[in-house]
Amino acid sequence: MIKVLLVDDHDLIASGIKLMLDLVDNINVIGVVNSGEDAIVAVEKNQPDVILMDVKMPGIGGTEASKRILEVHPDIKIIGLSQHDSNAVTKQFINLGAVGFVSKSSSSEEMMDSIQNAMGGGTYLSLDVKERMASKKGNNPFSTLSSRESEVVELIVQGKSIKEMSEIMRIKDKTVNTFRYRVYKKLGVKNDVELIRLIDKFNNT
Repeated sequence: MIKVLLVDDHDLIASGIKLMLDLVDNINVIGVVNSGEDAIVAVEKNQPDVILMDVKMPGIGGTEASKRILEVHPDIKIIGLSQHDSNAVTKQFINLGAVGFVSKSSSSEEMMDSIQNAMGGGTYLSLDVKERMASKKGNNPFSTLSSRESEVVELIVQGKSIKEMSEIMRIKDKTVNTFRYRVYKKLGVKNDVELIRLIDKFNNT
């Protein structure tokens, strides 16, 4: 059973997310708190496996709370929750050690996937967050990718093997290779090295 702590200062949103997660057999929401300060206390009391952390809250906020929690409990998986944040905020949250970032309006499947992926040692960005981070002025070579193709790109960047990708995505090795071939074709690259170079070039423009 995966123990999840939910941190959000909006009661209605927190209730909705808890309701979704309560329907999942292997997820147990062990607590709901509404501030970063309360989250730190709840971690010591309940020892969660995963924290869904609202990024912007009164007081120290979700980013600072996450930083303090990870300094003491580096094995806890923290996933950022937000509605409309800048790319800089998302990147800062991931860089401090969080393993994911999802929108509060994400589907129940994305919420569950983010938690399962975190427990599997991966990182997760919900589709709308990926699209926001990829959208820049001018031509966006990644805008034509499907959600599955974007997931393959993310796993390639993480250095995952075909076998690891198939396990994370829960599809066959052959299907992973099909998605990868489609990515290559759409982006005009021949291999993973060229793909990563394209990503670096695009991110630095």
